[in-house]
Amino acid sequence: MPAVKSDIPGKQRLRVTVLGSGTSMGVPTLACRCDVCRSTDPHDQRTRPSVLLSYNGHNVVIDTTPDFRFQALRSGIDHLDAILYTHAHADHILGLDDIRPFNQKQHSAIPVYASEETIGILRRTFAYVFEPRTTESSVPQIELHAISGTFELFNACIMPVPVQHGPLTVLGFRIGAFAYLTDFSSIPDASKAMLRGLDHLILDALRYTPHPMHSTVDQSLAIVHELAPRQAWFTHICHDLGHEATNARLPQNVRLSYDGLSIEVDL
Repeated sequence: MPAVKSDIPGKQRLRVTVLGSGTSMGVPTLACRCDVCRSTDPHDQRTRPSVLLSYNGHNVVIDTTPDFRFQALRSGIDHLDAILYTHAHADHILGLDDIRPFNQKQHSAIPVYASEETIGILRRTFAYVFEPRTTESSVPQIELHAISGTFELFNACIMPVPVQHGPLTVLGFRIGAFAYLTDFSSIPDASKAMLRGLDHLILDALRYTPHPMHSTVDQSLAIVHELAPRQAWFTHICHDLGHEATNARLPQNVRLSYDGLSIEVDL
């Protein structure tokens, strides 16, 4: 799909591709016959939430969902240079095993950046990756890096943005004029200060009805109004929200994201 481009020329670009815009169960949701799950609109077919960052010749994914293999094939990802993790819930990490073809093609381990807590869960969930024993089967090759603050990755500044996912602190990320905030119920004031002056903001908006772990459409609209990005896109969308009908109710600078959406912003 064509990219939605920044209108400021002359700077290095970051291309963001939405690999998945759905909630943890995906849309269509198993065993559901609601209107959205039976929709023929491809925008209503949502895999688990993830984005691809492409810049300076490198590909970086935020989260490896259970749908990662399909997402990578669909988006034509032919190399993978790093992974950023927001947190360690199943819908954000369980595709890690599918990085093995990139290891084999690139003959190298892939750096993984995550909080100390997420790294601990990765070590437990994927214990076979870290076991010091010889095996005939291939395993993912990764290099773990604990995030303790802003860091540089492939000549770009990556700013972790702590947000609250219910009682759990998870990470959003800002890179250049773009920020990605999936799975949150509230944003601390200190983190809001990191989110000023954005061209594009992708943020959680699960549904209209309240949820203890996720922002609602109305809550996210209030955040967009406060932070004033040039354009906002909702993600982690459940089957309560039909793409066309919901967009018709939103202001012009706010839209539902969708699998395959591509935007460009300045680094």
